[in-house]
Amino acid sequence: MRSLLLSILPAKPLTLPPPPVCLGMAKDALGLLQVYTGPGKGKTTAAVGLAVRAVGQGLAVAFIQFAKPDESGEVDSLKKLGVKVAHFGAAGWVKKGKDASEHVKEAQRGWSEALRYLKGSEQVDLLILDELNVVLSLGLLDRGEVIGAIINRPHGLEVVCTGRDAPKELLDTADLVTEMREIKHYYKRGVQARKGIEY
Repeated sequence: MRSLLLSILPAKPLTLPPPPVCLGMAKDALGLLQVYTGPGKGKTTAAVGLAVRAVGQGLAVAFIQFAKPDESGEVDSLKKLGVKVAHFGAAGWVKKGKDASEHVKEAQRGWSEALRYLKGSEQVDLLILDELNVVLSLGLLDRGEVIGAIINRPHGLEVVCTGRDAPKELLDTADLVTEMREIKHYYKRGVQARKGIEY
């Protein structure tokens, strides 16, 4: 019986490829759509953490920030790490029922920048569209156009969209959706946004 087995077994032991338990950071493992949404704190913070991790693994990253009136503290840090950062936000916060024409202009400028990556004229591995969900929920950009461009992005381009009130169409097409849920927040005790913590 043993001789029969030896005659049918190959001379060298079989080497099977490792199971795809961990894809590593191989470029062909990239290309998913992630959405961080919900009313809780931490959406941009999570995206910044992902950008830092990606750069640490040698990936090229672009970070486009929409709707925030001023550059947050992460912008300078990301630039120092080699992330391509662009900020587009008018003075003050966007509010429903108020004149939003300057916010629309800034959103369109930001979207033009995003399209450079989404259409492949400039290449990165990871594109973070910070607060895009807010821009879409407020109607500052055409929802169908934006989601269509994200769906038809170049092969291998990982995209992250952050911000509360992500539209259902974006959630439906995403590969990962994380909802930040507020359980307790110090804002309710009168603590204002703090430099280096909230911005």
